[in-house]
Amino acid sequence: MGGVIPTIDLRPWTEGDAGTRARLAKAVDQALQTAGFLLLTGHGVDPGLRARIRSAAREFFLLPAEVKQRYAAKVGGRGWLGPGAEANAYAEGTETPPDLKESLTFATDEPFEDPVVNAEWYAPNVWPGEVPGLRPLCEEYLGRMAALEKELLFLLGSALGLAPDFFSRHMDHPTYGFNINWYPGTEVTGEPEPGQFRIGPHTDFGTVTILDRQSGKGGLQVYTDAGGWEDAPYDPDAFTVNIGDLLARWTGDRWRSGRHRVLPPPVDAPAEELMSLVYFGECTPGTLVESVPAPVGRVAYPPVDSHVYLREKLDSITVG
Repeated sequence: MGGVIPTIDLRPWTEGDAGTRARLAKAVDQALQTAGFLLLTGHGVDPGLRARIRSAAREFFLLPAEVKQRYAAKVGGRGWLGPGAEANAYAEGTETPPDLKESLTFATDEPFEDPVVNAEWYAPNVWPGEVPGLRPLCEEYLGRMAALEKELLFLLGSALGLAPDFFSRHMDHPTYGFNINWYPGTEVTGEPEPGQFRIGPHTDFGTVTILDRQSGKGGLQVYTDAGGWEDAPYDPDAFTVNIGDLLARWTGDRWRSGRHRVLPPPVDAPAEELMSLVYFGECTPGTLVESVPAPVGRVAYPPVDSHVYLREKLDSITVG
């Protein structure tokens, strides 16, 4: 799997000469055509910040359910998604039991000028009063993610031989999403039902996903045509980056939307607990996504409004 999902060091892109940047862009293009995933090092995001977010979020997740319920949200909203809220495999049309996780979910803190857009895509973030330290940590992290996403999108535009801002110019005021996913052991979730996962098989919906994850037996698996389901390679210093459905469509399926799942708590380590920080890149509402034509693109999809598309996807994974 390490050969299919390579490690890309971002520093030659930010610090290298034109030839170095061109070679890196070519390697990224190749990686995203095979599995839709890569590991990203050289990003400069402090591992201590990520650890502090996990520590603060864990304080919240260990609160009594009746306390967490005050912050309950719907899928695509802001706040706490409790057990049974999502079944991500629904997006593929697969009926599965709900995912074995809880999430804290946040999004842009800047309202939009259009009241119609505001009504659907903006609401103030909900910060748990019981864990006051979480907000400044997440706001710092989201600032770093926005800058990293922009650099990534410059790289991706160049990797296709397009203008470097081909994608990034559509991200001036993105809705984005940020989930802190908690995957507790079976003492919290109970024994998994047949076909039940921490997150069921799916692809992400937006542009790029930047994932900070932990290694575990009940961890991330990635699907490739060559090998089927395999454990994703892990590097504690790297972010796991994957392409979402919208960007795959935008590239005319040159790049794959990375199919993945998170295994249930393992039988031989039922108390295993993991936590992931997941940044979902999205566009500015109203962006018209049209497939890049051949020879870069391979399939010409009908143009779509980015957020009409995104809403349909979010609705598809909502349980109940």
